Parts: sequence; C-alpha cells; structure tokens
Amino acid sequence: MAAAAPTEQEIAMGRAALHFLNRYDAAGRGRRMASWNPPSSGPNVAIDSGMQTLRDRSSDTVRNDWSGTSIVQNWATTLVGIAITPRFRRVTNKTRRKELNDLWVDFVKVADADGVLDLYGMQTLAVRSWIERGEMFARRRYRRPSDNLPVPLQVQLLEADMLPNFNSTAFQGMAQGSTIKSGIEIDRRGKKTHYWFYKEHPGDGALGVGGTPDPTGLVRVPAEDVIHMFEPKRIGARRGVPEMSPVLPRLRGINDFEDVTLERQKIANLFVAFISRALPQITDPTDPNLAALTGMAAELDDGTPLLPMKPGLLQELEDGQSVTFANPPEPATNYSDYMRTSHLGTAAGAGLPYELMSGDIRGVSDRALRVVMNEFRRFAQQRQWQIVIPMFCQRVVQWFAEAAVLAGKAQVSEIDSLIRVEHAPHGWEYLHPVQDVQGKKMEVEAGFRSRSSVVSESGDDPDVVDQERADDATRERQLGLPVTGTPEGYVDPEAEPDPEEDTEDAGPTPAQQVADAARQRASAVAAQQKAERAEAAAREAREQEIHQTMLELLGMQVDG
Repeated sequence: MAAAAPTEQEIAMGRAALHFLNRYDAAGRGRRMASWNPPSSGPNVAIDSGMQTLRDRSSDTVRNDWSGTSIVQNWATTLVGIAITPRFRRVTNKTRRKELNDLWVDFVKVADADGVLDLYGMQTLAVRSWIERGEMFARRRYRRPSDNLPVPLQVQLLEADMLPNFNSTAFQGMAQGSTIKSGIEIDRRGKKTHYWFYKEHPGDGALGVGGTPDPTGLVRVPAEDVIHMFEPKRIGARRGVPEMSPVLPRLRGINDFEDVTLERQKIANLFVAFISRALPQITDPTDPNLAALTGMAAELDDGTPLLPMKPGLLQELEDGQSVTFANPPEPATNYSDYMRTSHLGTAAGAGLPYELMSGDIRGVSDRALRVVMNEFRRFAQQRQWQIVIPMFCQRVVQWFAEAAVLAGKAQVSEIDSLIRVEHAPHGWEYLHPVQDVQGKKMEVEAGFRSRSSVVSESGDDPDVVDQERADDATRERQLGLPVTGTPEGYVDPEAEPDPEEDTEDAGPTPAQQVADAARQRASAVAAQQKAERAEAAAREAREQEIHQTMLELLGMQVDG
C-alpha cells in the first residue's frame, strides 16, 4: 500500500525543522544577526582594500598616542632585546670559529647600507617597522672590493610603502608569462621571482600612493635579494597588516573620551559668580535726580576700585543685590575605570599583557604576574622562531656566508657550516631571581637539562662563559683567592699548598681523597652484597621449611 502524500502543513513544518537544525547561532539571520553582513573577501582583497589607510592610521597612533608607542616599543624590546646573535657551532675548530666570529662582528658594524645603525640595531628597527606598518623589506646590496668592507655586502632596510600595492598582467620589464600581484612578480608556477620597489619613498616625493605606478619610477629586484618579513594572518596572504589594526577604532574612541573629559575639567575650572539685583518700583520716571535703572537717587562714581576677592573677605552688597555662583560639571567619577577597562582590551588586541603595556601593576601579585609573563613569553618565542629568526636573521646570515665565500674569507666547504648557525635571542630577565636560579640549579643537578642549555637560555655563549670561568679561576689561584663556582668541600688540585701549614695537621691530599672515596664505595658495595646473600639464604630456608611442611601434610593424608 503506497504511503499517503504529505500535506502542505507537514511540508511547512518539515521545512521549518530543517531551517533550525544543525545551525550555529552566529550563522542565523534572526533579529540579533540581521544587521551583521560581512563580505566574503579573500585574504588579499581584505588587505588590499584598506592597506594604506591602516598603515597611515597606525603610524599616526604611534606618533601621537602613548599606547601606540608602548605597543611598538614593547614588542621590539621583547622580540630583539639587545640582539639575536648567531653561533657557528658547526665549525668544530676553535681557532677557525674565532676567526669567523671576528669576521661576523666586523660585518655587524658596517652592515647598514644607510650607514646609521649596526646590524643589531637594524633588527630592532625591522621589528618596529613590521609591528607598526604590518611588514618590512630588506634588500641585499652588493659592494665592490674597493669599498674595503669585511665582506662585499650591506643590507638596506625598506618600509612597507616602498613596495607599491598593484596588480598587473602586462607590465613593462616583466617576464613573459608572469603576473604582478600586490607588487610581487610571480611566475607561472606561483613562485615569487621579483619585487617591484619604488626608487624613492612615495611619501617623501611627488610619486603619490595608490594606483598603478610609473614603470620608470620602479626597480625590479630578484626575490633572492629581498627579505620580506610579515606575519600572514590568513593562508595565501601576500602582504601584512599593522599589529594595531583590530584596536585602532578603540584607541580613537579612547582618545576622544579623554579629550572630552579634559575639556570638561577645563570648563569646571571656570569659577564664575553672577550678581543679580531686584529693581524697585520707579515713582517718577521723569525725575532727573533718580537713576533710570534703580529708581534711587543718582550717585556719582568717585573712582574707588572694587575690593579684590581675598580669603575671609566680607563684602557688603547694595540693597536688592544677590550673588549666584555657577554650577560647573563635576569630574567624571568613572574616568579611571573606563580608561583601564578600555586599555585592557587594547593590550589584549595587541598581544601584550596590560601590565606591560601600561605599567599599571596595582592589585597584581607576583605569582599572577609570573603566570601572565610566562604565557606572554611563550607567544613572544613563537614570533621569534617563526618570523624574526627565519625571515630576517637567517637570511642575513646566509647572505653573509655567500659574501664571505665570494671574498675568499671562507672556503666553499665551510658555507654549509656557516649557514647552519644556532641563533641565540636575548635572554629573559628573572621574574624571581632567587627562585628562578635555584630551580635551574636543581634541574641541572638532577640531570633534567644541561648547564649549557641554562647558559644559552640567558643569551650567553656556553663556550665563552666556560673560558671566562677558566680565566677567572687562573687569576684567583695566582692571587691566592678561593676559586668561585666550586662546590662546598671541594679541594682544588691545582691550588698551591700553604708552606706555613703544619704537614702533620694537614688534611688528606687530593690523591688520598680519591683513594678514600674508592675504599668507601668498595666497602659499601661489599656490605650490600653480604646483605643480599644473607637475605637470599633466609628466603631459601623459608622455602625449604614450607616445602617440608607440605610433604608432612600430604603424608598424613595418605596414611589416613
């Protein structure tokens, strides 16, 4: 029997049920969500449509707002600190490693093509530009041997504005089959091959910003000679956006609120008093001896000035006069709470702890601050090892290695060891100096980590630290001082004996100490073995006794 066809009411109920099944509230079109209609923009369209405006507003905030300056400064300090330095650990020969380190140090001093900063200062400026403008570029500049540089290489930093944001399928000077997207030339396989940079900063000249630029004002730079440091927020994004993009509207509103509150307080400081008088009834308006305004006998001004206002002054008023004082607005009682709450969101949007961005640590315990800082440092390390080091630091090291080989300062066989460096970021300061050091000491003593890892974590080179310790120990022995860093009770075998000390009362020599320790260990092992043998004999005796008892029980059962 065929099933009956559904009625119109059942069909409507089924459609209504499907309408509400398996749906997120955020995907609804009800009263709450009806006005929320975001566009389905791709990763690059979302950036391209407002990139320049975001950059300009971000830089204006950094120039004129303390919170913007704090965000950029704190991120630059956290990610770079003093410097992110390379260590050529792959070079096993210490003499050769020192030569390469010296060559690197010489290069660091003259690495800036603009001749302003050294390489480590350029790291800070690069991070500042990335956070403020959303991205930054660096260009490898080859130099002549006559320039007398350690290696024929310098690095030129470029702001994000130096790469025009335009698309083209046919541009003068572009390779056939390639396209330009967001100012980057891409071949048929989707590989970035060239960057099209302005010859001058568009904000400093008459080139202007936006639109398709004039090819004569651009220079085509191979991708292998360009560093492009940015943090992609979506898969496929070709350009970066400023760090403060999500919080720029909030910062603008906070500034407006602060300006309004300041003007309100200025108005409140305008203390004004108004004098009013009651006009009497004029008996004869035509009498020339009566004042037209008061109706009283006219008096001539004798030129005596009014008394100035002074504390405790009793001022007598004329008949019919009264004083009314202005009632200016009171100070905003919720000003500090509003500012603090608003900047909590600002700090969260910028990826910084509020206490670090604002310097306000009231009501925060050291334990709570440690939890906050540890989590923030995890985020900072993520950015160090995923963005700053691979995108900027490692590329500069690779350029340096190639230039050193070209200049004959390094062998071709050494280039792999030069490139595979160990980057060492600046170490974090202790949140609790005593507890932090004790915890690391316990980890080393328990074997959970090495002493070299502790030294490296602080940003120092373990080889340099060990050499410094050895030099200090040698100098302390020469001066007759106790060697620092030795455990309690340790006898330095290289220490010179005291000639005035009685040899009969002197303690055991280092060799005697070793022999005594060996005897003690041997005695302890022998005693342990003797105890184990005694325990085994007792266990065997008990087993034999149990066995004999079982046999006797079995014999009784057989007899019965």
